[in-house]
Amino acid sequence: MSSQDRIIALIDINNCYVSCERLFQPKLRNRPVIVLSNNDGCAVARSQEAKDLGIKMGVPLFKIKDIVEQHNVQVLSSNYAVYAEMSRRFVNTIKCFVSEKDVEQYSIDETFADLTSYSNQNVNQIAQNIKDALWKWLALPVCIGIGRSKTEAKMANHVAKKNKHFNGICNFVEMDPCIKEYVLNDIEVSEVWGVGRKHTKKLESMGIKSVLDLALSNPQHIEQQFSVVMKRTVLELTGTACIELEQTPPSKKQIISSKSFGQRVTDLDSLKEAMSAYLQSAVKRLREDGSLCGCVIAFAQSNPFDKDRPFYNKSVNIGLAEPTDSAAVMIKAIMKQMNEIYKEGIEFKKCGVILTGIESKATYIHDLLADTDAIEVDEKLQSALDYVKEKFGDKFLAIGPCKLPNRGWSMSRNRLTQNYFSVDGMLKVGE
Repeated sequence: MSSQDRIIALIDINNCYVSCERLFQPKLRNRPVIVLSNNDGCAVARSQEAKDLGIKMGVPLFKIKDIVEQHNVQVLSSNYAVYAEMSRRFVNTIKCFVSEKDVEQYSIDETFADLTSYSNQNVNQIAQNIKDALWKWLALPVCIGIGRSKTEAKMANHVAKKNKHFNGICNFVEMDPCIKEYVLNDIEVSEVWGVGRKHTKKLESMGIKSVLDLALSNPQHIEQQFSVVMKRTVLELTGTACIELEQTPPSKKQIISSKSFGQRVTDLDSLKEAMSAYLQSAVKRLREDGSLCGCVIAFAQSNPFDKDRPFYNKSVNIGLAEPTDSAAVMIKAIMKQMNEIYKEGIEFKKCGVILTGIESKATYIHDLLADTDAIEVDEKLQSALDYVKEKFGDKFLAIGPCKLPNRGWSMSRNRLTQNYFSVDGMLKVGE
């Protein structure tokens, strides 16, 4: 099939974090709502009502305190456990209408769907059915963009979000070419997927200021001035699919787990607790990917913006005797090195781990001299931990005291809503 005969849809949740919160708190509908980043720092999600008040993405909470108080803006901490579960259900709902092999989850709130094999049906109706189901089943408002390529679908989605008369669905495939040109000419080139601030300045200096300008540019000339990636962007904007759907995400080369502390950490025990917590979070992702880790990098640092104290940053590379996915093995290895990282008198602001040397567990062959009995014991222990956490939630079981409440190093989440998908957070009928 020709690359210009493809039909790609992008389904995107509107104001994702806010929409997830509104499912469980309908009273938040039609009210200005913002969701904050880690440690309740900046606005990372805003309802349309909050946007209309002029609240910008990424603005620190303290800078909009007056707006929040004046307009009774509801301020919430990020509840990632809820958002992740809602994202899973979002994708599964789409798979009720499109074959699993034709679906790619691009991010927590975006999913591509290849509708090419449905071209003999009413594609607009399929999109409408998906949109209606996501609202009816999950109360998630979405916009859907349809194009001949991923980039074109992204742009169509942008148009659907910005123009209410599309009613949340914009189909570039069936749009009149003259109307499409008019629409693209009205959008700044900076809105194109993959065109960053640096590229925007150069494109504008070349007279390419709108999306239409870029779509009509010479692909070979663009490649000479930029790269083959930008050339593909031009081709994608003209309806030639160059980027395939990925049913299986590419294997990770590293896994990072790191957060800033809710308050400064000065003692070794607290630093160990935090390091253990972030390591266990990274191992969870490692095991979900079916991978093993051969090397762990542990690091800790003070606040780089503290002008009154010298900046301290220390890391250690820990090579593991045998690639593993055992949290117990890796925690033991890290704890042996904590005295190398810790320094008395330092007010630590952040720590974390990086898992590297990652390879597939399914294809790994253990060394002949490896202690297979110990490996088997570790696997059984880790599997038991996984089972309990899956059934009762992460906070009920962990290695060490890192999941105990009110740890000083934990993120500040003073406006956190409950996890409605956990055992103790479920809504109860009659209450």
